[in-house]
Parts: sequence; C-alpha cells; structure tokens
Amino acid sequence: MNEAKRYFQPEWETMPADRIKEHQSKLLVKQVQHVWDHVPYYKKLMQDKGVEPGDITGIDDIWKLPFLSKDDLREAYPYGLLAEPLENCVRIQSTSGTTGRRVVAFYTQEDIDLWEECCARAIVAAGGSNQDVCQVSYGYGLFTGGPGLNGGSHKVGCLTIPTSSGNTERQIMFIKDLSATILCCTPSYAAYLGETMKEMGMGPEDIPLKAGIFGAEAWTEEMRRDIEKTMGIKAYDIYGLTEISGPGVSFECEAQTGMHINEDHFYAEIINPNTGEVLPEGTKGELVFTSLDKCAFPLLRYRTRDICVLTRERCSCGRTFIKMAKPMGRSDDMLIIKGVNVFPSQIETVLLNKGYPANYLITVDRVNNSDTLDIDVEMTPEMFSDNLSVISRREKELIDALKAMLGIYARVHLVAPKTITRSEGKAVRVIDKRKLV
Repeated sequence: MNEAKRYFQPEWETMPADRIKEHQSKLLVKQVQHVWDHVPYYKKLMQDKGVEPGDITGIDDIWKLPFLSKDDLREAYPYGLLAEPLENCVRIQSTSGTTGRRVVAFYTQEDIDLWEECCARAIVAAGGSNQDVCQVSYGYGLFTGGPGLNGGSHKVGCLTIPTSSGNTERQIMFIKDLSATILCCTPSYAAYLGETMKEMGMGPEDIPLKAGIFGAEAWTEEMRRDIEKTMGIKAYDIYGLTEISGPGVSFECEAQTGMHINEDHFYAEIINPNTGEVLPEGTKGELVFTSLDKCAFPLLRYRTRDICVLTRERCSCGRTFIKMAKPMGRSDDMLIIKGVNVFPSQIETVLLNKGYPANYLITVDRVNNSDTLDIDVEMTPEMFSDNLSVISRREKELIDALKAMLGIYARVHLVAPKTITRSEGKAVRVIDKRKLV
C-alpha cells in the first residue's frame, strides 16, 4: 500500500507528538477566547470556577477549565451553547433515543468539512480509496452516522450508496449487484445482515465486501470476530458523539489495537469519574473531549461517560495520534445490581464465547427489595431443540459462566431463533424496571 492510499492526510496523521501538542495549544487558546466571547453559558461556568481566558496559555492548562455534561447541553437547549450567529450555521444534528430535551448540535460549513475529513481518514485507514464502493447503512437524518460517513466517502472519492438503515434484503441486493466493498453501519446491524445472508444461502465468497466500519454502539472483540467470519471482511471500529461532531472523532487502523483520535481537532483526557481528577496515560477512567476548532458548537472538556484507556504507544500503521481503547462501558449507564457493577459487554462476551449469537435482552427488576437479573438469549437454529432437559442443561452452563464473570446470579432463558426483536439502528440490550430514583 503506498503512502497516498495509506493515509488521507499524511501530514497530520503522522505528525510528531510534540508538534501536535504545539498545534493543540494554539487552537485551545483561540477556542477558549471564542467561547468566552460568544457563549454566556460557558463563560459563567468559567467565572464560577475563577478562570479567565488569560489563564489558559496552552494545552497544559486545560485542567483549569470546567467540565460540560449532557445535563448542561439539555439545560442550555436549544441555543445556549451556540457560538456562532445562526446565519453562519448550515446544519443541526441531534442525538437519538434521549428523553425530554434532546441534544442539538450546530455546524457551520467549515465544521462539516472538517468532520467529513475525519470520516475520510477512517475510510482510508480501513483500506478505502476512490476505487471502492462504500455502502452507508447508518441512519440518515438527525442521526450523525449516515451524514458523516456519507460525506467522508465523498471526500475519499468512493462511489457512495446511501442506503440508510432498514430494508435488509435490498441492502444485500445492493452489496452484491453494485459490488460494494466497504460497509458502514452499527455492529448489531452488520451481525443481522450477516445472519440474513447466511439464511439466504450466501457465504463470504458470494459478496464483494472487504471491510466494514462499525460504530455507534458498544461491541466486543468476540462480536467482531463473528462478523468477520460470517461476512469475510475486516471489521473496523469508529467512534464519535453527536455533541462533538459525530463518527470520526477516532477510528481504527489495520492494527485493530485501538482507535486513533484525530488530535489535530480533538483533545482527549481520562479522568476519575467520581472526583474529576485527570489520570495518567494508561489508566482506565472516563473519557473527556475538547473540540479544538469546531466553530458553531465548541464543547470544552465534555464528559462522554465512556470508560476507556488512552495510550501513545507506537502503532505499526505509522500514525502518531494517541489511541483510545474500545470503550469498556459507561459511567452513567453501568448497571449496579446487588451492589455489583455490571456492563452488558461482559454478558455479551460470555454468550459469544459459548457460541451464542449477539441477540439477547437483559431485564433488571427489583422484587421484595432485592435486585433480579434475567437474560433472554437466542439460540442458533442448530442449538434449537424441544428437548427440555437439553435446554435446561444449556441454561445451567450459561448461568455458571455468567456467575464466574459477573460474581452474581443471573436467570437465563434460552429462546427460539428470531424471538428477540432485531434492530436496524442501535440495539436495545437492557430494560431496567427498577424504580431507582
């Protein structure tokens, strides 16, 4: 692979760390002044903390700034964090699935261009070029997945198929008939596409796909391997948040050992989620992002609630951007059951290691002041049986494996194939019926 195809913007993607830091420092000083001058909501947060723009002389001073959270975004809805006149803004995107006030992010044309360049870097890192056909099966509209990867595909010069999500048989028809080589969607939908292809009698040799770029929800290494095997592709992770820009904040390269953060646009920190203390590189904690050059909606020290680790170990791909591990859960939607911290990804790991598909539903309830944990797990067609003793034995095996992983008892219910509702967007994995407030 030559250099032109290995990187979309090699001058940035391979920039030495010290020069990246200099660049970040200049952008941060400018951004803090921009926010101070144009965002009264954040200016007040700074004043309450006793910080003024002159106190920020470079990236090493970022710890002095106050945090922002999703609660701030909802409180400031809709225009309270807007840093540009509306006439300079050309688009909004919004988070999906929230209740109450939604999070609305604004974009200037410059913001969109930078966002699409970040997505283009991800596509090239997955082996994409202007010779590829990129099928974007993320949702379009207010959700950032479709528009972001669509724009990135255009920047690379791929022939772009904007299928959006849904209509699975048509998706498969386009993959085959239009010779799509790169698929972009949520990992749960990729798994569903692969499952449907298998049911249609199609194997990896029947489709031209070579790579998939999957994000917008948590997924495990076991799920990655299952998708790669079923579809005959290399599956790449991509990370982003509507609040920051959308997919492309970070992306995986061919090494598949973490996602490179686009540090020329975003600064990442890891903090203790309980105290807010900045933690050293290599320590697990909550991920915090600062938008260094976003004009319309520049969030400073935004708490993502994602739990992960940052590392600057040299990568075999040649990129110098710091890498973030695949998020290991969230500090806000982590389940606390009988005093034990439980992440759905732990349950998924057990199921996939035991040969079950990634189709499950976790139900948490409270009965007689005691938490209960029930997990519905779909069997594969090969596993399905009307022999109750066989099913009971399989359930017992899963109960024991989950007890070893989680440290608590979970009731397992094996159900027939296709019983659990499929998702064409973000998969619904957890139903929490407890009245915890």
